[in-house]
Amino acid sequence: MKRVFVLGAILLAGGAGAAIVQAQQAAAPPQGRGGGPAFPPVSAAEKVADNLYMVPGEGGNTAVWVMADGVLLVDTKLANNGQAILDQVRKVTDKPITYIVNTHTHGDHTGSNQFFPASVQIVVQENTAANMAKMDVFKEAANKQGLADRTYKDKLTLFRGKEEVELRYFGAAHTDGDSFVVFKSARVMHSGDAFANKGQPFIDRANGGSGVAYPATLKKAAREIKNVDKVITGHSPVMTFQDFVDAGDFNQLMLDHARAALGQNKTPEQALKEFTLPESFKAKGFTAPGPGRGGAGGNFAVLFEELKTAK
Repeated sequence: MKRVFVLGAILLAGGAGAAIVQAQQAAAPPQGRGGGPAFPPVSAAEKVADNLYMVPGEGGNTAVWVMADGVLLVDTKLANNGQAILDQVRKVTDKPITYIVNTHTHGDHTGSNQFFPASVQIVVQENTAANMAKMDVFKEAANKQGLADRTYKDKLTLFRGKEEVELRYFGAAHTDGDSFVVFKSARVMHSGDAFANKGQPFIDRANGGSGVAYPATLKKAAREIKNVDKVITGHSPVMTFQDFVDAGDFNQLMLDHARAALGQNKTPEQALKEFTLPESFKAKGFTAPGPGRGGAGGNFAVLFEELKTAK
């Protein structure tokens, strides 16, 4: 798809700009917010490995992969942060942005796609492409250049040699289009919000997310993705691959508890109250699920709904 670079759309101000921001924020899950303060501002690029950086703030963590002829970005934060991202990129390289990979559809990860020119190729998992096309913000003519140019189903390899980047899809979790982006030579993976932090994840049922499939998806990724040491998470500092493995087990604990509680005719609120996080997970920095996402029962409300539907 040919994308049109519209300067006026990039420099939106006043009421029009506010409308775009509101639309993007409405599309974004409360990941990293928890109903509390807004995201912190974009901050300095942090070196993760040779030629790979992470830019935190104003939405999901943005990865910056510096190659011989250009730069690949993973995720572009909330709307109107394109210049802030570019400012950080320019501190580490003067090479042009040539590719964007969006890990999933949410506006805090796709919001500044349209800032970048038509020469930039946007790549996403095919379900994410369909989800993005449904977002109000991308239905506006000025923003259509933020939609995907290229999609993949299960696996896609970009570039060769030391620049190789592998995109993998293993099934529904946070959404039904979560990409795991592996920088092979750097031994680093960007997990998007499939692994956003060490707490209960946001399960976006409206965009195909599944709490029942979540642990299996993470475990399959952990089995099949090889030679990764570090993980750029959706909204937290860089973690280890073992942390990612542990996240699969953490989600499995919640699913098993939900199944048992539902079998005993308990409510999601009771299930949440009775869930005990093992000390081994607390020692690794994981936090027990709480109310909020999914209502008073937290993720257990979502899990109960799915489990009842599956019967």
